[in-house]
Amino acid sequence: MTQYRKAHGMRIFLPIWFGQLVSLIGSHLTGFTLGVWVYQRTGSVTQSALISLFTLLPGILISPIAGALVDRWNRRWAMILSDSGAGLSTAAIALGLATNHLEIWHIYLAVGLSSTFSAFQQPAYSAAITLLVPPKHLGRASGMTQIGEAVGQLISPMLGSILLVTIQLQGVILLDFATFFFALVTLLTVRFPDAQPIVTEKTGKSSLLQESADGWRYITARPGLLALLILFATRNFMMAVVQVLIPPLALIIADVKTLGGIMSFAGIGMGIGSLVMSTWGGPKRLIDGILCFGFLEGICILVAGLHTEVKLLALSAVLFLFGVPISRGCSQVIWQRKVAPRVQGRVFATRQMIASSSLPLGYLIAGPLADRVFEPLMATDGLLAKSVGQIIGVGPGRGIGLIFMIMGASSVLTTVVAYRYPRLRLVEDELPPARDELR
Repeated sequence: MTQYRKAHGMRIFLPIWFGQLVSLIGSHLTGFTLGVWVYQRTGSVTQSALISLFTLLPGILISPIAGALVDRWNRRWAMILSDSGAGLSTAAIALGLATNHLEIWHIYLAVGLSSTFSAFQQPAYSAAITLLVPPKHLGRASGMTQIGEAVGQLISPMLGSILLVTIQLQGVILLDFATFFFALVTLLTVRFPDAQPIVTEKTGKSSLLQESADGWRYITARPGLLALLILFATRNFMMAVVQVLIPPLALIIADVKTLGGIMSFAGIGMGIGSLVMSTWGGPKRLIDGILCFGFLEGICILVAGLHTEVKLLALSAVLFLFGVPISRGCSQVIWQRKVAPRVQGRVFATRQMIASSSLPLGYLIAGPLADRVFEPLMATDGLLAKSVGQIIGVGPGRGIGLIFMIMGASSVLTTVVAYRYPRLRLVEDELPPARDELR
């Protein structure tokens, strides 16, 4: 039999949450400015998109091992390790800038190392929340964890545009390093329950590789969770394509300042959505929130591609990001309620690996699709100029607009198909509350 120490509640969760929120804002600021900095120097969507690729890929590859280690370690120390490594990687970029030796490939290497350390952070943080927060408040806590994402989305583009001109990239990187340090100090000054189980009868030992595979076996034994995972992996691919192409599209029809304004305005939607989720906790049937707001996200992407109008792009972005924290928050609570606490590290890491594995693919193909396929097709003399071009227009940016419309329509269709699958639609009814054993 496995028992767990009683969670200490929101009192300990709040300072941890605040430290991670500050760190996430700094990461958003750096991510935005690095993307703009590379695009302005190379003029290549592909090279700019590769930053996003290297930010994700190493963490995805190491996730199963990281998750198994998180289940073995104290989750607080796993988060400390993650924040320390990511902070040092950020400091390395600052050093390269200070010595005038920073190359594009140095950025790829640094963000790749940061991604490796970050593979420990998300499963450790999510699993720690399950131990710290009472079950009835998991929806609120899930909404709160996404406030950092929303605040970062809100202020980092506008602030990044200003800081890139005033203190330049080096100053932005140093500011990000300071946020990592703040999160680290917060973790060092608080204590929360040991995530490791208190074993009251002798159990057998398993290898690290076996424990890494346990996460996949746990998910596949539960078709509802597997379908939920596939749904978000599919959505993430479409979101990745759109995310990479928003800056080039905005820079084609406007300028960097306008791009910052659009992204900040969009962050308002995400901020409102996060606040709604943190106070509401989600609908009674969480799966309904996932499907309804997923449908809204698809419609917004489709509409954003219809016209080269800054206001339309901004409105679509704000409505899209309003639904994201609610949809993600509902999904997070389902996983926390249906996965045994003892194995949440490895299960959440496997979930993160699979759901995120579609993101690099989206980042990788978005640039070439825009540069070499859709933009030429939608040029004034392009093959689609006299057909699709009569509806959405021709010229710079219209190929990207067509990609948006295809991704949006695909997202709507995916949501409809997901709704018609009973195991996913009834996942909350068919799966019992999580037990403290691995089946």
